[in-house]
Amino acid sequence: MKILRKVDIKQEVFDLYDAYAHNKIQRRDFVQKLSVYAVGGITVASLMSFLMPNYETTFLVDKNNPDLDSEFITYNSPKGGGEIKALLSKPKLADGKLPGIVVVHENRGLNPYVEDTARRAALAGFITIAPDALSPLGGYPGNDDEGREMQRTRDRDEMLEDFIAAFEYLKTNENCNGKIGVVGFCFGGWISNMMAVKVPDLAAAVPFYGGQPTENIADINAPLMLQYAGLDERVNAGWPEYEKALKENNKKYTAFFYPDVNHGFHNTSTPRYDKEAAELAWSRTIDFFKENLM
Repeated sequence: MKILRKVDIKQEVFDLYDAYAHNKIQRRDFVQKLSVYAVGGITVASLMSFLMPNYETTFLVDKNNPDLDSEFITYNSPKGGGEIKALLSKPKLADGKLPGIVVVHENRGLNPYVEDTARRAALAGFITIAPDALSPLGGYPGNDDEGREMQRTRDRDEMLEDFIAAFEYLKTNENCNGKIGVVGFCFGGWISNMMAVKVPDLAAAVPFYGGQPTENIADINAPLMLQYAGLDERVNAGWPEYEKALKENNKKYTAFFYPDVNHGFHNTSTPRYDKEAAELAWSRTIDFFKENLM
């Protein structure tokens, strides 16, 4: 079997994966369409294997890092799914109360990549909470395919309430200074945008390639840093109207478009990951939170 590299894969294949990962096409159709690109020693099986997440070797933070206090907790989301499981992380040797960040997963539950991201943010000097919106269904099932199917059965507005409840949990946590931001990816990017609309005292929001709100933009108080992938036509289509509304309502925002990268470019576990763009976007995110939360 030919060993695949990112440069071997046509953009159309990444577009197909995006459609599959966002429930636009079924797995059977995805596999069938991939067969068109199985040429020159590349098999459908090798394409599938290459595109699927790898959580074994892509962590950026050791889950047992001695500089972290990281544990799973539960909190109550009375307007959402009830009892929600979440990863709560903070630096072990924190001096005083810390600013908080709600870390919001993609459309497949709290998978290892998002856990890793929450720990990474904590090491930068924050207390972070990463909820699992699949908690009412038993939690992230251990693979993304099942996670996506499970998440599709939940109402997204109820899931939004779960993350708003996480904000409220952090706000009253004894280790938090009360200044809280949100960062989210894909579905989590939409949640981040919507929390900016719904939570008056949210202090900062960083949606990564997230769907845009279309109503009540005037209610946004938090400064926004919006991270977009240059090749992500699906999500980027909503940006012009959102930017127009932000400008009309005199909202504070900065938007970055990273050229020649795909939706999911921050996710270390798939070949859509782009190290240069991801590291730049993350450094900007942390600097933005330090500016607005500390």
